Amino acid sequence: MTDWQAEAVRLDAADPLAKWRDEFLLDGELAYLDGNSLGALPKATPARIADVVEREWGEGLIGSWNSAGWIDLPRELGAKIAPLIGAGPREVVVADSVSVNLFKLISAALALRQGRKVVLSESGNFPTDLYMIEGLEGQGLAERRLAERGAIAEALDDDVALLLLTHVHYKSGEMFDMARLTKAAHDAGALVLWDLSHSAGAVPVDLNGAGADFAVGCGYKYLNGGPGAPAFAYVAERHLAALKQPLSGWMGHKAPFAFSDDYEPAPGVEKLLCGTPPILGMRALEVGVDLVSGIGIPALVEKSRALSEFTRAAMETLVPELPCISPDDSRQRGSQLSFAHENAYELCQALIARHVVGDFRAPDILRFGFAPAYVRFADCWRAVRELRDILDSGEWRKPEYATRAAVT
Repeated sequence: MTDWQAEAVRLDAADPLAKWRDEFLLDGELAYLDGNSLGALPKATPARIADVVEREWGEGLIGSWNSAGWIDLPRELGAKIAPLIGAGPREVVVADSVSVNLFKLISAALALRQGRKVVLSESGNFPTDLYMIEGLEGQGLAERRLAERGAIAEALDDDVALLLLTHVHYKSGEMFDMARLTKAAHDAGALVLWDLSHSAGAVPVDLNGAGADFAVGCGYKYLNGGPGAPAFAYVAERHLAALKQPLSGWMGHKAPFAFSDDYEPAPGVEKLLCGTPPILGMRALEVGVDLVSGIGIPALVEKSRALSEFTRAAMETLVPELPCISPDDSRQRGSQLSFAHENAYELCQALIARHVVGDFRAPDILRFGFAPAYVRFADCWRAVRELRDILDSGEWRKPEYATRAAVT
C-alpha cells in the first residue's frame, strides 16, 4: 500500500521547482489549491507597485507616460505574454478584461465574415463567453448556436462565422484539441476565437502552430497578476490589416495625441486598445508574467501533471466516493482536477477552515487547481487527507458551512 505522505515528501525533495515557492507570499501551513481562480501574490509585487506609486507617479507625475514607458506597456507586456501562448510579439496586447476583449473580437470576426451571423460555442462554456454572444445577438449582430462538447465539429456549417471555445473547461478541466478544431472551423469557412483563461501559464499553448485566429485570456490566474488584473488579446498577424474592432477608443487610434475628430485605427494589434491603460494593474501583472517566463512553460507543465497525477491516484484510493470528472489522461486536461459530490460546497468550506483552499463550482463540483510555481505535493496530500477526515467525521454538516457567500 502506498504511503502517500512519504511519497509527497519524496516528490517535494526531488522537485526542481521547489525554490520558486519562496517567490510568493504564502503561509507555510497553507495548502493553496485555488490558483486557477486567483494566483498567489509574488513577493516582488508590493515593492514594484510601491515604486510605481511613489516614484513613477508621485515624482514623475504625467511625465512617466514617456519616461517610465507607461504608454508602451500594453504592447510590451503583450510581447512578454506572447511566447507563453505560442504567439508572435506583435500579435498580443494587454487591455481591458476578458469579457470586453471577447466583445471586441467576436464583433471583429463577424465583420470579417460578412453574410454569416452564427457564433458557435459549447453548451456549458464559461458564462461570460456565452453572455457576450447573447449581447451581440440582442443587437441583431449575431446568432448564438450551442452544441454539446462532442458535437462541435459536426455543428460547423456555412452559417457559422466564428467558433468560440474555452481551451480548458473551467469545471471539468477537459482540454480541447486546439489544432483539430481550428482546422475543422477553417474547413467550414469560419474563424476561431480561443479563451485561454484556464490555460495561459499552466498548459502548452501554440496559437500559431494551431493556426488560431484570435484568443483572449486573463491575467489573474496562473499569471499571478492579482484580482481584476488586465487581460490580454491575440490577433493572428494575417488578420491585423483588415481587423475592425467596435470599441474605437482613443488609445486604439494610430495617433492618439493628434486629437483628431475622426478615428483611424492603429495598424497593428494596438488597435484593440480602447481607454487609458491601467498602469498599476499592468505593472503588477508584469511581475507575475516575468516569474512564469523565468520558470518556463515546459517545466511548469511537467510539474502540473505530476501534481495532478499524484492527487488523482490518492483520491481514487482514499476518497473513492468523490468521482473525478476530469479526464484520466493528464495531457487532455488543464492544471486542475474536479470531483463531484452533492455537498461539494460544504466540503469546500470545511477544507478552507482547515487551511486547505480549493473552490466550488455549482451545482456540485469541488475543484483543486495546481499552480505549479508554488503548489507542493505535501499540499495535495493534505487536501486528500483532510477531505477523508471531514467525510469520516461528518464535520462538513456544520450549519455554518452551508451558508453561501456572494462569491463561491
